[in-house]
Amino acid sequence: MMSFLGHKKIIDDQDLGILYISHNNMEPLKVCRGQVTQTKYGAIRHSDVIGKKFGCRIMTTNGKGWVVLLQPTPELWTLTLPHRTQILYFADISLITLKLDLKPGSRVAEAGTGSGSLSHAIARTIVPTGHLYTYEFHEQRAKQAREEFESHGLSKVVTLSHRDVIKDGFDDSITVDAVFLDLPSPWLVVPHAKKVLTSSGGRICSFSPCIEQVQKTCTALSELGFSELETVECLLRPFDVKYSSLPEPDLGVPAKKTDSETEDSDNGKTEGNTKATKECHSSDKFQNEGEADDDEIAAKRAKLEENALPKCIQRRKNPQSYSRCVVPQREITGHTGYLTFASLYEFKT
Repeated sequence: MMSFLGHKKIIDDQDLGILYISHNNMEPLKVCRGQVTQTKYGAIRHSDVIGKKFGCRIMTTNGKGWVVLLQPTPELWTLTLPHRTQILYFADISLITLKLDLKPGSRVAEAGTGSGSLSHAIARTIVPTGHLYTYEFHEQRAKQAREEFESHGLSKVVTLSHRDVIKDGFDDSITVDAVFLDLPSPWLVVPHAKKVLTSSGGRICSFSPCIEQVQKTCTALSELGFSELETVECLLRPFDVKYSSLPEPDLGVPAKKTDSETEDSDNGKTEGNTKATKECHSSDKFQNEGEADDDEIAAKRAKLEENALPKCIQRRKNPQSYSRCVVPQREITGHTGYLTFASLYEFKT
């Protein structure tokens, strides 16, 4: 069975991998002996993939291209999973993991399993002794998520329940270190979360796309004795590294000296200058040789710099001045939301 919690080198039959076609084109692929998968570069026989290492190049049957089958990770799964709901991406997941103080051995309750993006990341963080209790009110989504957890080797770490936590709350038999809420009305679940949350510094996080939801949630947290309230928005803005070209200015041909300037220069010469010129002939000879060596070195350096440029730039007839620059991407994956964090402490008097 393929597991998201361990490392594996060799691809076996029935393994799940992430088929890397290009930077913005990846998809999950289950390896099944005898099957064929079509890509824009050509067909891939699954039988040819079995026995190879994850991450190696796999040539297509027509020999015109190649793809890579990567071992699945929570990050890659977030980019390729089948969307049943809106999901959380890297920026929010990393901040949630940090602010909830998740670590191996942590016990976490999640209300709103959805597509399971955050669930995979939490499971990977809390192994081997931690546990995730996740709840989904939609029966079909709960069934699909349970099947994914089992096929991904997470069933020992994740317990999924089909339940509406707004009405029925969490399972009273559990005690957790952290609670995460991704619901339309998280303020209605705060009383239920307090019952299962440890009172010695338990942490809670609520994800809400609207500021009105945040205000109601903060009010409920304050009324129930939560402290250290904090609301943040985590935005990710990726940049691409590209080459930028600037035209080289044409400054024209250097100006030549006029006849009068040349005569004045000749009249200013003395016999002493002639003698000094003769004495410098020998040194000029060595200097010219040194300049020739410098020119040769400069030519080699220019050739190396030209080879370092992309092939598409080298093929241009009139190369210009090129420099690296960063350009923000036009489309950024992810939807904006607010993360509200709070702590629960029991003060005894």
